Amino acid sequence: MELWFTELQEKGLRLGFKVKDVLFKGRSQYQEVCVYDTVTYGRALMIDDVVMTTEKDEFVYHEMLVHVPMMAHPRPERVLVIGGGDGGAIREVVKHPSVRFAHLVEIDQMVIEASRKYLPQISLALADPRVKITVGDGIEYLKTTSDRYDVIIVDSTDPVGAATGLFAEDFYRSVRNALRPGGIHVSQTESPWFYQELIGQIAGVFRKIFPVYSLYLATVPTYPGNMWSFSMGSLEHSGDIVAPDRYAALGCKYYTPELHAASMVLPKFVQDMIKEDPPRGVPGEAVERPHK
Repeated sequence: MELWFTELQEKGLRLGFKVKDVLFKGRSQYQEVCVYDTVTYGRALMIDDVVMTTEKDEFVYHEMLVHVPMMAHPRPERVLVIGGGDGGAIREVVKHPSVRFAHLVEIDQMVIEASRKYLPQISLALADPRVKITVGDGIEYLKTTSDRYDVIIVDSTDPVGAATGLFAEDFYRSVRNALRPGGIHVSQTESPWFYQELIGQIAGVFRKIFPVYSLYLATVPTYPGNMWSFSMGSLEHSGDIVAPDRYAALGCKYYTPELHAASMVLPKFVQDMIKEDPPRGVPGEAVERPHK
């Protein structure tokens, strides 16, 4: 008998995975956490029946989430990752030789434990001596911490439930306050095909809070619409300026300095989303659903 996992990605859109084995299934106080071994994408982390990451395509998301802001900063030494309990973002952060301290704040201990056991290629850097792991609410952490960082990366689920606050203006102001001079922040900001209103709203908020704002894109096959957006706010440094001499140390599979610049060349309908007064009728329909 064949076993399939089917994710309802959007209204009218499903993505199916043929499953070889269910490696882990548990429920924390926050959500259901599962790890499946799939035929096409290898091992996959699912939260509340939604794909968070898969072995086959995770490098696209994690490399673009991390290396664009890290390469735009001249010397990132202290880095904070909020969310991202699978460890993929931390793995990319500690590839940078300049990093002296990387701090992961993840709300769900079960995500960390399941990833360490069943997704070792993604989570391996959680054991790096430069990494500190705090299990707790990233929103509350930023409200109260006196620590300051060169780069702050938000690797969140969708703006539903507990993650809603990670897309709020007050949260982004807390992020800015926790940046060192010249600091850079990036958040994943969903699919331009389905979240155009959210992306436009975040663009407006970032322009108010950060002197420099950039939106960039990557192609992630298992995420809705395949096209995924990242919003970056900087206190000083332009997002499209990179240091190519630092690239060789990263060992990337997707990111390149050339792609860094190209990722900020946006399709017309995405440009329209982030205008000061975006027009109506751009593609997509904003919906509420959980996703990475």
